[in-house]
Amino acid sequence: MRPLSPATSLLTLALAATMVGSGFAATPAPTSRISVLAHAAASTAAPATVPVPAAEASTVPTPAAVARYAAQMLAKTYDPAGPGAAVLVTRGDQVLYRGSIGRADMSAANPLTADAMFRIASVSKQFAAAGVLRLVEQGKVALDDPLTRYLPGYPNGDAVSVRQLLNHTSGIRSYTDMPGMMDGPIRKDVTTAQLIDVFKNEKPDFAPGEGWRYNNSGYVLVGAVIEAASGMPWHRFLHQEFFAPLGMSHTGYGHDPAIVARQVHGYAWEGDKVVDAPPISMTQPHAAGALVSSVDDLQKWNRALHEGRLFKDATYTAMITPEGKAVDNKYGYGITTGTLRGRPMLSHGGGIFGFSTTLNYLPGPDIGVVVLQNGQGSRGEHEGPSEMARRLAAFTLGDPYPTPSPIAIDAATLKQYEGVYRIDDKTTRTLRVVDGKLTGQRTGGQRAELTSIAQDTFLYEDGFNRFDVLRDATGKITSMRFYPEGEGPGTVVALSKEPLPADRASVQLPAPALQRLVGRYEFNGMPMLITVADGALHAQLGSQPVLPLQAESADRFYPTVVDATLEFSPASGMPETVTLHQNGQQIAFKRSAN
Repeated sequence: MRPLSPATSLLTLALAATMVGSGFAATPAPTSRISVLAHAAASTAAPATVPVPAAEASTVPTPAAVARYAAQMLAKTYDPAGPGAAVLVTRGDQVLYRGSIGRADMSAANPLTADAMFRIASVSKQFAAAGVLRLVEQGKVALDDPLTRYLPGYPNGDAVSVRQLLNHTSGIRSYTDMPGMMDGPIRKDVTTAQLIDVFKNEKPDFAPGEGWRYNNSGYVLVGAVIEAASGMPWHRFLHQEFFAPLGMSHTGYGHDPAIVARQVHGYAWEGDKVVDAPPISMTQPHAAGALVSSVDDLQKWNRALHEGRLFKDATYTAMITPEGKAVDNKYGYGITTGTLRGRPMLSHGGGIFGFSTTLNYLPGPDIGVVVLQNGQGSRGEHEGPSEMARRLAAFTLGDPYPTPSPIAIDAATLKQYEGVYRIDDKTTRTLRVVDGKLTGQRTGGQRAELTSIAQDTFLYEDGFNRFDVLRDATGKITSMRFYPEGEGPGTVVALSKEPLPADRASVQLPAPALQRLVGRYEFNGMPMLITVADGALHAQLGSQPVLPLQAESADRFYPTVVDATLEFSPASGMPETVTLHQNGQQIAFKRSAN
C-alpha cells in the first residue's frame, strides 16, 4: 500500500508484490506493501494549502465535535454490514473519539467493536525497531555493527549495518518483491532461518548505504538481530520489554493460536463484492509485519514512546531522525516523519492480506489517531485509513482540510494551462482540457480532474493535493508549484516546450475478439478481472473501480484515464497472461482457474 487518491474512476494498477500497505505494508505508500505503480494525482502531485481564516485556524474543536466528525466519516466510508474499522482519536490522555463500524466476521454477522484486534501489518516495524533500540541501550547491540556479528556468513553482511536495516538503506532485496513469492510460498510456515534463506542470495538493489528502498527483508533481519542478541524469539522479546509492562493485553504475535482466536476476520473488496482475504502464514511477515493489536493498545504505545517513557532522549531522537539516504524519504527507524497542516507528524501505515492500518502522532498538539480496518486496501472510491487518519487529525487540530467552493472556468480559458510540465528526465505532468475540464496526468499515472479553487490554483480529486500556476512579470505561465498532501513549501516544476502528447489511436473489435479475453487473472494474490459490458472491454484491479478499455489492437488495450497498457498473450485463442505495462515496469497477471 499508499496510500490514496481521487475518488473517481481510478484503477490503481498496482504491483501487489508486497502485503498491501507497505511491505507488510507501509505506507510509506502509500499502502507488505502494495507498491502502487500508478496513482498519479494523489501520490506525487500536489498543491498548496488554501488559507484558513484566523478564527477557524485557532479554534480547537470540542470533544463532542470531534466525535461527531469521526462518526460521520465512518458512516460515509463503510457499510455497517461489511468490513469496517475501529478508530481512536486522542488529545493528550483525553479520548476524543473511540468507535467502530462494520462486521468482525461477516459469516457470523458479529459486529466490529472498538476493542477488536487487527493485524497491524507494517506498523509492526515500529515495534521491531524499538526492540533493537532497547538492545542498544542494554549494550547488546550497536547500530553500526555489521550484520555478520549476528548472522555470521550472511552474504555481504560485513558491509550492511544494523542502522541500514532499520532505515531501509541496506540494499538487500525485499522478498515480497520476488516473483511468485506471494502466490503460494507465503502460505507456508517458516522459521527465521528458512525465511532468510529465501532472499539472502538475491542480487542487492544497491550497495549498502547508497540508496533507499522500502524493504521487508531488512526487517526480517531486524527480527533476526533481536533473536541473536536477546536469545529469544523476536516477538517474545517485544512482549517482555513492551507489551507486558505497558499493559498491552490486546497485542501479540499473529501466528500465536491464542492471538489468532481473538483477531477479527480479514476481507478484501472486489468491486461491489466482499471476499475473504487470501491465506497467509503469519510466520512470513516476521518482524516486518506479523503483529496484531487494537486501537487502545496502539494508543498506549504512542503515549509511552513519545512521552519519553521507553528510551533515553538520544535514542528517541535517533529513532525519529532520518539520516543518509533515508532523509529524502523521511524515514527514521520504523517511523515516517512528515507534516500535517504544517505541524510535524510521526507515523507508520501498513497493509497485509485482509487489513489496512494507520498510526499517527502529532507531537506539538499531542494528538494521536489510530485507524484499523479489516479490509484490504479501500472500499471502491472511498478513502482508506491513511486518508481518514489525516482528516481526523486535521479536524482535531482545528485546522481541517478545506472544502473549497469550485470556481467555474470555461474551456477556452482553461486552455492556457495546457502543457507538459517536466519533473525530471523520465517524468512529466501533463495538463490537458478534456470534455471542458482541466485534467492532470503524471507519467505512468491516472488522469485526474482538477478543480479551480482560486486564481491559478487547482485542487486534485483527493482533496489534499494542490498546485499553483506561476507566471512571469508579463503574465506568461512559466511553471507550477506542487504541494504534496497540501503540505510544505512545495516543488516548482517548469513548463516545457514539448507539445502535448497525441491521443492514442483506437480500433473497433468484434464481440468474439473481446469475449476471448474475459476472465480472472492474478499476480501475487492480486486479482485483475477482465469483463465485457456495453460492447467494450473493462478491467478491475482488486477493489478498485472498473475502468473501460480502448483497443489499440487485438491484444493491446489501454484505459483512457491511466497511462498504461494491457497486453494479452498469446495473441490468439484463450490468453494465458495479461501484462501490465506502466511507468517503465511490466507485471504479468496469469489467468486463474477460479
